[in-house]
Amino acid sequence: MSVVKELIRTEENGKISFGNYELAQKSKVSDFEYDGDIYKVKTYKEITKLERNGMFVYESVPGTTVLDLEEKEDKMSFAVEGPQDAQITVEMEEDAEYKIVIDKEEAGQMKTNLGGKLSFSVELEQAEQVTVQIERI
Repeated sequence: MSVVKELIRTEENGKISFGNYELAQKSKVSDFEYDGDIYKVKTYKEITKLERNGMFVYESVPGTTVLDLEEKEDKMSFAVEGPQDAQITVEMEEDAEYKIVIDKEEAGQMKTNLGGKLSFSVELEQAEQVTVQIERI
């Protein structure tokens, strides 16, 4: 498994990676600039949270590492890893329906609430890394 030791970074492919579920104490990085936006990450074994320009983007309980996060207008994709199954919440467009695909298996369709939050679980105990794709229907 590969945690992000610097807590957040830009990858060679232009996507961002963040989170370190191995930390015993809460750590954070504020004012990380990426693609004209300012990101803030808080992470440790209990929770990983990402904000963009002060607004919620991603949260997992317990903490995870997210690799190659890519957000487009109507979709989001990333790889996630961690030592145990995790509950993930992401910010998408409010009151919209999305298809969720986990490790190339369709996990169903979900509608966001009025706050635009979408929550789902990923099984990480038996897998080293799980890919997630969320696309608006």
